[in-house]
Amino acid sequence: MTSIELLVILLLLVMAVPDMCAWLKRPALVYPAFVCFGLFVGPMVRPEVANMIREAGEIGFVLLLFEVGLEIDLPAFRQLWQPWTYVLRWVLPQYPVLLALARFAGLPWLESFIAAAALSACSLGMAHAAWKDYPGLDGHARNFVLQVMVLLEVLAVVLLAVETTILGHAPTWLIVLKLTGMALVIYTCSRISVHVTKLLQYLLERTTHWQLHFVTLLVLASCAVGERCGLSGPKTAFFLGLFASRVRHDGRNLEDCLAPISRRFMIPLFFTALGTQVPLAALLSRSALLAVVAGALIMAFRQVWHRRFARLGGDEGIYLLLCPNFTMVALAASSLLAVPTVPPEFATWLLLTGLMITLVSLVALPVKAVDAAAH
Repeated sequence: MTSIELLVILLLLVMAVPDMCAWLKRPALVYPAFVCFGLFVGPMVRPEVANMIREAGEIGFVLLLFEVGLEIDLPAFRQLWQPWTYVLRWVLPQYPVLLALARFAGLPWLESFIAAAALSACSLGMAHAAWKDYPGLDGHARNFVLQVMVLLEVLAVVLLAVETTILGHAPTWLIVLKLTGMALVIYTCSRISVHVTKLLQYLLERTTHWQLHFVTLLVLASCAVGERCGLSGPKTAFFLGLFASRVRHDGRNLEDCLAPISRRFMIPLFFTALGTQVPLAALLSRSALLAVVAGALIMAFRQVWHRRFARLGGDEGIYLLLCPNFTMVALAASSLLAVPTVPPEFATWLLLTGLMITLVSLVALPVKAVDAAAH
């Protein structure tokens, strides 16, 4: 399959898949659908075409992390004490289970911790629409659930940033320095985001006819400067998204401005490229079987833990809003695949486990919540 043929099919899917998922009342399945497309088209793609879409997919990776940052609107730190307490009560008991499953699948300790960070995350962009009209939640409980979802995503991003740095065999002092720097950046975002928002709002209003170009230029130029300063481009994009999360213009946020190039092309291209890196034969491998079993065990553990020890509020199914994690899993799997010394089976197991958890949680959400996500 040539590059032009692949792009023709991808564009057709970009036009059809979102509408199809909305018709099925499962709009959050759009990105997993592109991974599945990559899985099946991978064996038919020429090696040079596969390299091309992987390189182009890196831009989608950057834009995806920028949009993840945009999803996170950090409140004042004093408002986060109770949500943080719940997050620790929710995540810490899962770690022994997640680590045991990863180790049983053959992952070394460091890769197991990376998998645990991704699998314990919440992909806010996938669960947010269902959260908005989830039945049976009053205003306070609804806001509390959202804060827990946000903190789960922030925790996963920070842990993955540190662990993938260690995976690259960075010196200990550099790891500590980067962790301290990320904490300072998150704290700074919460303190000065109002002023940064005003500046970006002003610039956006002055680029009425070039908003898409301006936002894209802002993201890519910031990443280029970050890489020149020794920072990772995707992580730079994430923190830029944190700063810009409150920017609005004519009722639209920066995600909407970027949508024609991000959600409607480059991000689907990233997920397609990710799928092409997983051999189709892996679906019939031991890793796939272990992934299905791991996903089922994780969901069963979460149901029992929520029912008996960590009630979130609302009905017994409210914990499902914390389970979709495919965006974070895709980021972690991409980081594993980028390291030549890490066997691709590890990323395959992680990707399929995250896909299993995300599919089960989205399908099991109450009908009203799913209907809300379709609009």
